[in-house]
Amino acid sequence: MWVFGYGSLIWHPGFPVAEQRIARAEGWHRSFCMRSIHHRGTEDEPGLVLALDRAEGAACTGVAFRVAAGAEAETLAALRERELISSAYLETHVPVESGADRFDCLAYVIDPDHVQYCGGLALEEQARIIAHAHGGRGPNREYLWNTASHLADLGIADPDLEWLSRRVRELTA
Repeated sequence: MWVFGYGSLIWHPGFPVAEQRIARAEGWHRSFCMRSIHHRGTEDEPGLVLALDRAEGAACTGVAFRVAAGAEAETLAALRERELISSAYLETHVPVESGADRFDCLAYVIDPDHVQYCGGLALEEQARIIAHAHGGRGPNREYLWNTASHLADLGIADPDLEWLSRRVRELTA
């Protein structure tokens, strides 16, 4: 069983990992397009979290994690509890490429018809929301900074997250 991480799963998978590889999912992009009303915001003051949003010609580079043998069922249950808390994500399988290999990964993608979907927000608006939102798992800005930092450590460039990280630091200085 393979799981595709593009956000917090990169730095906090929460399941036993047997192998991890840099992988690329074509036709998707990493985007702060989901309002967070649980983990990084509240219903009154939603934060933003990342999702895979379908986009023609786009690609998202992340990490494919192979779940340790024998831990598949418990991993799936834990991921469903974590990722499907509000039903804004859809559980699906996406094809990824890692080097010369191509295989399917379990992934959580945004439902563009869900009320929490907010694709197309300007980066400045995203920065203002992220700078001030706080939810059950802590400040929204920590989620952004952890993700951006781990992507950089892995050598994965994401210009939008890099810009947002700088801007949120300015707004919270």
